[in-house]
Amino acid sequence: MKVILTQDVKGLGRAGETVTVADGYARNYLIPKGLAEEATEGKLRALQERQKVARRKQAEELAAAQQLAARVEGLTLRLSAKAGQGGKLFGSVTNKDIAERLSAELGVPLEKRKVELAEPIKATGSHRVTLRLHPEVTATLTVEVEGE
Repeated sequence: MKVILTQDVKGLGRAGETVTVADGYARNYLIPKGLAEEATEGKLRALQERQKVARRKQAEELAAAQQLAARVEGLTLRLSAKAGQGGKLFGSVTNKDIAERLSAELGVPLEKRKVELAEPIKATGSHRVTLRLHPEVTATLTVEVEGE
């Protein structure tokens, strides 16, 4: 029997895939537990349409990330923070600070989790920061921290 998986099933497939299984397995386990539904013509067409829309959406997200990466690449972001002697900061500059400042400058919302810092910046000077805008797109910018 052909079924469309509605959830990931270990050893069988991922959600949205069409698989062939034994009739008893489908009728007694997969369908009653809500893990799959019978693959009728109408449901297969609807699945293909959903997959087409999802592919289009992913392509749009990738294009938007590439455009943003082109704007960010090589950009220098200046931040100021209170600093003591020797350029050591009181506190630190975190990925949240960088994301907020970059969002304000570019006018594009940017989540703090997209800013990759091994550890917060705790000294004045120039620091290279990587942005992971999409699983396939990264950009690098320079953050210059100045003491107040």
